[in-house]
Amino acid sequence: MAEPLFDMSATGRPRILILGGTTEARQLAERLVSEPHYDTAISLAGRTADPRPQPLPTRTGGFGGAEGLAVFLRERNIALLIDATHPFAARISLNAAAAAKMTGTPLLALRRAAWAAEPGDRWTCVGSVAEAVPALGEAPRRVFLAIGRQEAFHFERAPQHSYLVRSVDPVMPPLDLPDVTAILASGPFAQADETELLERHGIDVIVAKNSGGAATYGKIAAARQLGIEVVMVERHKPADVQSVGDCDEALERIRQWLSPVKDRGV
Repeated sequence: MAEPLFDMSATGRPRILILGGTTEARQLAERLVSEPHYDTAISLAGRTADPRPQPLPTRTGGFGGAEGLAVFLRERNIALLIDATHPFAARISLNAAAAAKMTGTPLLALRRAAWAAEPGDRWTCVGSVAEAVPALGEAPRRVFLAIGRQEAFHFERAPQHSYLVRSVDPVMPPLDLPDVTAILASGPFAQADETELLERHGIDVIVAKNSGGAATYGKIAAARQLGIEVVMVERHKPADVQSVGDCDEALERIRQWLSPVKDRGV
């Protein structure tokens, strides 16, 4: 029988559920694991085959949409929901916002800032991975796909290019393309290593999502150094919820909302 996600004997501690899967989610979990005032757990979507162990009690898998998440929030008496999912996990964020509204559960989004173009960057900005395909042009190019595995299939529409595909887990089914090299790896990726990778494979253009953060920025800095074009998939407008940009801000907001009055010095 699985361990209970929350401390069933705790009566005075508010429960926090973190929707995780990012570096920031893990960092926040590491900070909250030693907080005596809260009973905290983390939920992972289960899209990575072998995720890193988390410092908090962890559940894996979907909830069954916004309605399923709302049921979970009610049944577990969640006092605060924290959306610390990937900036491109738009469906999960929308479900979190809807479930919070249904149940009246406070919701805080922990969202890292997007990258901004700097002098020397050669960015072609597009609104989706599908739009990145025609942005590559008709002439054959050597393309580094750094978008994960779930949307790589879009590039089967452009078989004239040679592709280097990096993902945490294998692309399944394998891409139906004549020239594909796959790399399985997870960040962080240093700029020097990314520069070597781009030069070794003779990359002409990178396709990347504007995920923000430091862990995967190495390829962007390397592209700037080498004068390589980046087709940058920009984020969609996030759900209109209260948000913070880092763990320190998140902890401050949590303490404001959930800590006992005596601990806030009021």
